[in-house]
Amino acid sequence: MAPRLFLSSGDLVADRRYEFARDLQLKGDLPAAAELLEQAIELVPKFTSAWYTLGKIRLELGQRDAAIAAFRAARDADPEDRHGAGLHLMQLGVEPVSSMPPGYVQTLFDQYAPRFEAALVGDLGYRGPALLFKAVLSVRAAAKKPAFFKRAIDLGCGTGLAAGAFAGHVDRFIGIDLSPRMIDKARATGLYAELEVDDMLQGISGKPDASAELIIAADAMVYVADLAPVLAEAARVLVAGGVLAFTAETHGGEGVILGEGLRYAHSAAYVRASVAAAGLTLALLDDLSARNEDNIPAPGLVAVATKS
Repeated sequence: MAPRLFLSSGDLVADRRYEFARDLQLKGDLPAAAELLEQAIELVPKFTSAWYTLGKIRLELGQRDAAIAAFRAARDADPEDRHGAGLHLMQLGVEPVSSMPPGYVQTLFDQYAPRFEAALVGDLGYRGPALLFKAVLSVRAAAKKPAFFKRAIDLGCGTGLAAGAFAGHVDRFIGIDLSPRMIDKARATGLYAELEVDDMLQGISGKPDASAELIIAADAMVYVADLAPVLAEAARVLVAGGVLAFTAETHGGEGVILGEGLRYAHSAAYVRASVAAAGLTLALLDDLSARNEDNIPAPGLVAVATKS
């Protein structure tokens, strides 16, 4: 779990009420916690963290309408929506599934950066990079082509785990990530020739046509609702014969849903259609889980597509 975000109200008394409420919440006294949060909000009506936490408590208490109102107030109080209140509104079905607020993603990973690898690999059994590497090797072997690439782009590169898996097979890596703190960690690995703080779509949109032999995205598409724009740009940036490889979380229904962990899950049919719409050829789509959720493998997909 990433650390809990707290945005001060600017009022010492309100902040103290919030901290007491959090203690009560952790002890399981939800009604008393909700009451204290309401007192804090009375003092500072635009106290984002109090509204957001109140929304989560109301949800746990089964008070759906009150939770929706609190999440809306939290988002209104912080236009960047750094808590991700809007994602809960999507999850509750009161708003359509759409893009994640960049402020939420950046804040999440800036907070997560100091213990990212320990949490992901240690706590969640993360294996995305190894799965991607194995999939790319198998697709290249089937095509009787060597798995060596001059120029590669790592989308949502994080701390550099995926580049580490491919390091011996890529001459020059460019990493793109929205979190400056993640980019700092990636820079320390020495694996990248270039690193950019940017949203995945914006970052790849700035790259020249036919400028990469390989594009990878390990555990990054889970923060992208609509895959089509990213895949279309990836197809443009790849050379003929180039490879795109990514992991995704999936579900048994249709289209895209926002899962319990506030990560998008894309159905296999949706991934197939998105790859085809980008003009790429799907070379491999395997049901493989890149990480655990509550000690159980989260349903996942590993996709490898090529540009003919």
